[in-house]
Amino acid sequence: MTAPGQLVRRIAARGGLRDAAWRAAFAQVPREVFVPYYYEPRPGGGHERLWRHDPDPGRRARWLAGVYSDRPLATRLRDGQLVSSSSRPSLMATMLERLRVADGMDVLEIGTGPGYNAALLCHRLGDAHVTTVDIDPDITGAARGHLAEAGYRPRVLTQDGALGCRAYAPYDRIVATCAVTAVPWEWPAQSVPGALIVVPLAGGLLALRVAADGAAEGTFCSSPACFVPLRGGGAPRGGTGEGPPDGTPRTGPGEGDDGDTDGAGAGA
Repeated sequence: MTAPGQLVRRIAARGGLRDAAWRAAFAQVPREVFVPYYYEPRPGGGHERLWRHDPDPGRRARWLAGVYSDRPLATRLRDGQLVSSSSRPSLMATMLERLRVADGMDVLEIGTGPGYNAALLCHRLGDAHVTTVDIDPDITGAARGHLAEAGYRPRVLTQDGALGCRAYAPYDRIVATCAVTAVPWEWPAQSVPGALIVVPLAGGLLALRVAADGAAEGTFCSSPACFVPLRGGGAPRGGTGEGPPDGTPRTGPGEGDDGDTDGAGAGA
């Protein structure tokens, strides 16, 4: 069985990926393309970088095992802070299934990350139906490269996700892979009546249905969901609490961005 197939089996064994279309997406989209390197915390402090081109075969094997483990991976550190991670695949599966997409629907993703989540959406819906935005040009640039390598070409735009993306609105679905303290009004305003918005808020996962008058209401899912906070001028200030993003350990002092744009984004 392939490494992606083994990951699908692990997620399904815990009750996830009940939808056959999403199982196929996770089985066929290679996560290793989107996580060419990530950081592991060292017991004594600091981090160790594992990457796909390491000349040491043992370290390459550790990298690949980590890529197909069901855990979040720290992919970009800047000024001692985590600004970018690849989310836990089982949580991504939960969020995608909560979207309840159907063929022909247009989806806006807030928080491009390494592009893995966008690739899964493209596999399910087609490139033309997926728009993903992130405020960081390094993140969108890297994601664009990852997506092209994997054979996907959604719209990848560098802009403030708190403002949505009016250029390609309205959307049938909006999914955020970054945490908010309040749902920006622009998101339901750029959605069709009946649209669903799935977003991490206050450490939980909120699913909202948009009404004909533009109001949105819904409920929290049972899954906890902590992510890197949404960044941008239109974003509410503050984070979602003191817990680390999506279970990823906090970065330690002295860790900087390695400057390689083959990086990732906030939580996908």
